Formats: sequence, C-alpha cells, structure tokens
Amino acid sequence: MAATARQDRLEAQIEAALSDWSLMPVVKALRGLELVAAATLVAELGDITRFADPRQFMAYLGLVPSEHSSGSTRRQGGITKAGNGAARRMLMEAAWSYRFPARIGRDLLLRQEKLSKPIRDIAWKAQERLCRRYRKLAHAGKLKTVITAAIARELSGFVWAIAKQTRPEIA
Repeated sequence: MAATARQDRLEAQIEAALSDWSLMPVVKALRGLELVAAATLVAELGDITRFADPRQFMAYLGLVPSEHSSGSTRRQGGITKAGNGAARRMLMEAAWSYRFPARIGRDLLLRQEKLSKPIRDIAWKAQERLCRRYRKLAHAGKLKTVITAAIARELSGFVWAIAKQTRPEIA
C-alpha cells in the first residue's frame, strides 16, 4: 500500500514537471506503458519521429541482430546493443508484460480514455500481436530473455507508429 502511494506521488510529480514539455503528447500517447517508462523513453530519445522508419528506430536502439557475413555465408548473432541503453532497457522491461494474455484492465482503460481512436487501435493491435508472439516463441522453446528481446524489438515499432501518429506535423 505504501509503495503504491509512493508510485502515485512520483507519477504526479513527473506529470506536473512535464506538463509544458513539447514532447508530453507523445508521453501521454504511450500510456500503455507506465508513465515512468514512457517519460524515460521519450526523454532519452527525444523526437522519435526523426527516424525515417521503424527499422531505423530499432537499429538505433540496438534491438536488431548482429550479423557476420562473408561471401554467401550469413550468420546472425545476438542483438547489437548499439544506441541508447536506457531506452532499450525500458522497452525490455515493458516487453516482459506481454507474457500475460492481451486485455485492457481498469487502470489501462482509464489511462487510454483521453487518447484518440487511431492511437488506441495501434495499442490494442500491439498488445494482441505481442502477446500472441510471446506465446508462439515460448511454445517453440526459446529462452525467455531471447523472447523478451524479440518482443522489445517489435514493441519499438509500435512505439514509433504511435509517436508518428501523435506528432504528424513533424516529418
């Protein structure tokens, strides 16, 4: 109970501090994520719409597989871990929640009620797809950390789409 009260106070302070920030609409649009995660992600990355496409955004975050190629041989390794580690960590932490079935709980419903329909549609599509993908990869016997990295990569694509939808005037 005390931890919840502390979290609520922290979120209220963050929201008050960011109220006149130019990127606050993006933070609010990413409210499928917790406020702290969304604010950290946007603060670390700035204007996400500066990336031409989601693949470029994923590569910047270091969520793409490394590659060792020579001639016709092509070997892919673990993620590159290039770019911003704090933003990547926030996405990895958020990706763990997709191990649970897709649903919109009361808290999430309250956070989303002020968002536009296109943003809510993107968020629901992300939740359904990422939950389904998590189960599929787990059924295939992949390690949980590998699954989470794959989910974080796809989640970053949805984050890019929501940011693009929120700030269409910047292209």
